[in-house]
Amino acid sequence: MSRVFVIAEAGVNHNGDIKIAKQLIDTASEAGADAVKFQTFQADSLVCRTAKKAYYQLKTTDKAETQYDMLKKLELTQQMHKELIEHCSKKNIMFLSTPFDLESIKLLSELGMQIYKIPSGEITNLPYLREIAKQHKKIILSTGMSSMDEVKAAVKILKDNGAEDITLLHCNTQYPTPISDVNLLAMVKMQEETGLSVGYSDHTQGIEIPIAATALGATVIEKHFTLDKNMEGPDHKASLEPHELKQMIQGIRKIEAALGNGIKQISESEKSNVIIVRKSIVAATRIKKGALFTKENLTTKRPGNGINPMKWDMVIGTAANKDYEADEIIQI
Repeated sequence: MSRVFVIAEAGVNHNGDIKIAKQLIDTASEAGADAVKFQTFQADSLVCRTAKKAYYQLKTTDKAETQYDMLKKLELTQQMHKELIEHCSKKNIMFLSTPFDLESIKLLSELGMQIYKIPSGEITNLPYLREIAKQHKKIILSTGMSSMDEVKAAVKILKDNGAEDITLLHCNTQYPTPISDVNLLAMVKMQEETGLSVGYSDHTQGIEIPIAATALGATVIEKHFTLDKNMEGPDHKASLEPHELKQMIQGIRKIEAALGNGIKQISESEKSNVIIVRKSIVAATRIKKGALFTKENLTTKRPGNGINPMKWDMVIGTAANKDYEADEIIQI
């Protein structure tokens, strides 16, 4: 199995503060993530000024504030992007950011983005999908809130407009996602029906579900994280804290190592157990030379360095080539 690509989703958990954003990069790097991802958007292009907040956002932010006002405070400027890209380079971790509008796609292109992450909310945005595809870069597409038909339609648009390398992320967009709504097997189904690589973008509480997704074949795992769940902002409560992020990534690495190559064979670590644990055909009683081997005078016991008991029928009825004491391994 190839290495799982782990994206530590900083999102908007920087709260508009470049210092916090850099601390998030440090945390993701120390935890062993492959990439740290932010969100690139212009509130004026993303949301109407009167748009309401999601239910989870109402619970974690000022209820009197509009979605526009909330997002306006969380924008990253072009200069901030450049600083964060430079900081990622110093910390040896890939910088990623999700564009939420056409202007943001252009900005990230100018900044040399090599992987474009499409959020679930844009899966039905035709002009957006076309513009992303025209970048001719690797695409990771989240599929929350969508049906299989919508996923296939988005993939067709991307391919028709020049995209070649596409990974689909199964996702549920509720923060936090109820365990009963995770439906990890839908990830497997997407792979079967599209033939594309798949992964999982997680919004559940805890670290178990991303690890389980790895066991089911996810090639990409994305998970929100924060410096402190008690910070103000829409996504902190449903994010992992630094120690949890590290534990999740360690769990993913263990699972991918444990999955192996799929070939059923004796492993290196257990080869020495074969002789100790398996059995051989041995004398059940004293047997004189020339006597026939029977079910009564033979049995099987450890160790396994004699005749394999699978050859039992071949041995029965043959003559002993020497005298045998009870428990002595039969030789032919």
